[in-house]
Amino acid sequence: MAANQQLIIYTDGSARGNPGRGGYGVVLIWGPVRKELSQGYRMTTNNRMELLAVIVALEALTKEGLTITIYTDSQYVVNSVEKGWLWNWVKTGFKDKKNRDLWERFIPLFKRHRIRFQWVKGHATNPENNRCDQLATEAADGGHLLQDVGYEQNAGS
Repeated sequence: MAANQQLIIYTDGSARGNPGRGGYGVVLIWGPVRKELSQGYRMTTNNRMELLAVIVALEALTKEGLTITIYTDSQYVVNSVEKGWLWNWVKTGFKDKKNRDLWERFIPLFKRHRIRFQWVKGHATNPENNRCDQLATEAADGGHLLQDVGYEQNAGS
């Protein structure tokens, strides 16, 4: 494989209720190689699952310095990074911002690669985004739900 080959990642998150049961779905594509990841949680939010999908995808990588395009239907994730909101939140110590635990997990992963986010319309004609949605909703509706500790510990705050 060419060292300059681009990694393509599709992600989606789902929550039944928001907050409620949730899940994420990920599709990673590196040339001819394709990998799918998903997991469900017993109590979480849609934004947390959207962001967690990106984090899990990046945590699955074994190489650093990759050129990556992440496709997501989450304007929350895309705008937070591409419009620079995240870096302002860091400067203000995430004052009055949700999901600090996940953003702090995301930042070092983001810095290891050359990442560009691309928003895609959800539930539309993109087959990979639709596959991620299917993985996320099946995970949310399935058994073996994990505890979203970051959400459940801070749900009252």
